[in-house]
Amino acid sequence: MSRLAQKNNSAMRRAGRVAARIHGTAERPRLAVHISNLHVSAQLVDDDKGVTLAAVSTVGKKNTSNMTEKAKLVGTEIGAKAKKAKITKIVFDRSDRKYHGRVKALAEAVRAEGLEF
Repeated sequence: MSRLAQKNNSAMRRAGRVAARIHGTAERPRLAVHISNLHVSAQLVDDDKGVTLAAVSTVGKKNTSNMTEKAKLVGTEIGAKAKKAKITKIVFDRSDRKYHGRVKALAEAVRAEGLEF
């Protein structure tokens, strides 16, 4: 198996393991994180109703900082929106990403806003 195919296979297996254990509700929504090469986005999802409760992204915003700083900014903004919606507990969905670097920076920024997960 080529190195790229092995990397993609590992990512798909990791995403499947995470998705099997995570389910968001109205009381404890799922914080879904997506990180591309240029942008970071996060959204709070109620999986019971299939509704997005809040969403934040760096798309269309001034991009002057590095990706870790963008992740922190998105984490702070989604935390503020969650507080405004009176959400205090969430389930963190990192998808196929390892809990390191940008994902960790976003998670710590959300925790700094007072959300529990």
